[in-house]
Amino acid sequence: MEISSNTQALAYLVAAVLFILGLKGLTHPASARKGNFFGMAGMAIAIGATLLGSEVQSYGFIIAGVAAGAVIGSVLAARVQMTAMPQLVAALHSFVGMAAVLVALGTYLNKAQAGLLNPVLMGELSAGIVIGAITFSGSVIAFGKLQGLISGAPVVFKGQHTLNALLGLVTVGLAIVFATTEASWALVLMTILAFVLGFTLIIPIGGADMPVIISMLNSYSGWAAAATGFTLGNNLLIIVGALVGFSGAILSFIMCRAMNRSIINVVFGGFGGDSEAGPSAVAQAAEKGVKAASVEDAIYWMEDANRVIIVPGYGMAVAQAQHALKELMELLEENGVEVKFAIHPVAGRMPGHMNVLLAEADIPYDHVLEMDEINPEFATTDVALVVGANDVTNPAAKTDPSSPIYGMPILDVAKARNIYVIKRSMRPGYSGVENLLYYQDNCSLIFGDAKDVCEGMVTALKGGGH
Repeated sequence: MEISSNTQALAYLVAAVLFILGLKGLTHPASARKGNFFGMAGMAIAIGATLLGSEVQSYGFIIAGVAAGAVIGSVLAARVQMTAMPQLVAALHSFVGMAAVLVALGTYLNKAQAGLLNPVLMGELSAGIVIGAITFSGSVIAFGKLQGLISGAPVVFKGQHTLNALLGLVTVGLAIVFATTEASWALVLMTILAFVLGFTLIIPIGGADMPVIISMLNSYSGWAAAATGFTLGNNLLIIVGALVGFSGAILSFIMCRAMNRSIINVVFGGFGGDSEAGPSAVAQAAEKGVKAASVEDAIYWMEDANRVIIVPGYGMAVAQAQHALKELMELLEENGVEVKFAIHPVAGRMPGHMNVLLAEADIPYDHVLEMDEINPEFATTDVALVVGANDVTNPAAKTDPSSPIYGMPILDVAKARNIYVIKRSMRPGYSGVENLLYYQDNCSLIFGDAKDVCEGMVTALKGGGH
């Protein structure tokens, strides 16, 4: 069955509208599920309309590719934990980038044999290869950092920015040569340098900036898809790529604003890294003058509180503690305690990481508040419970001009009457910046796995607390 070009264009229009509605739905947790359905419906229509178009001559390789992709995608969806979602997103971005490179190279070879090359097409091919290659190698480095295969510390060296600038200029120059002369040597060198540039751009970026980088790579993957759309003459791919490219770029700028930093500072700053773990968490705490507390200490204050604010971070994601927090919330509310969750825009390892985890545990959306909404309430909060969050609660961002995070808006946890922080150790976290919150008189640390500690709090509450 083959559809006409007009029918295909109409189907693409419907799909594009559904993609826009999908993006609109994803702007709020309450409508995110509907947004995902819109996106899936749009993609199903787009794929169907493409497969039934006149440009498809054979279905053999297409069916094989779809089947292989479906099997791989299903296995990944079933096995990948929510904690590994940022790594999965980075890996998927790399696939988009490599697909753009391969499509451009394949198109070049086919058109060259048929003698159909022209300057416009060569320019499109150059854009697809350069953007796709940078997206691929940059996403691979991001995946390695998030997965722990590569150190999260920024890798910097003298003359790094100069090297990146030279690589960029030479790559653009080779793209111009390739577009105007059709020289295959320029194509090969341009492709290699673009892969290298993606590596050198992302390797100096540390853990604290990884959420922004994931968003930025998402934008790159969109532009790579749009370039592929131009190469293939597919209007829907151009539209979808532009939507992803612009939305990723806008999200990156929003997150940078939440960190009070420019996108240039993030990309070229080389801020944030790992630090070595010390011998004993409690021993380090005592040595540094930090108070260690028990589960029972926290419950003593929490069950008699009027308001408790829970601040989740990546430590919650690693321990999968969101379900235990849901039960803790319900028990506290049964005792008449108001419980809210405070979310910082860059908490976790990718945009919306904490919101997704809390939604997975069926924590009501009206209990989850963003930074600007919740900050005024900390001063009248009896207990703030920080579950594996670091930089987003660090008062150094407001009080220490020498700190790398100075000026970054934070959650005002320090203003709560009592603060309990669940941590595995005294390590400062992925960014490598020590948290001054832990040294305040109203703050105590509970050392242990976040899930185990939260489950211990649930047990203590069920048993009558203290």
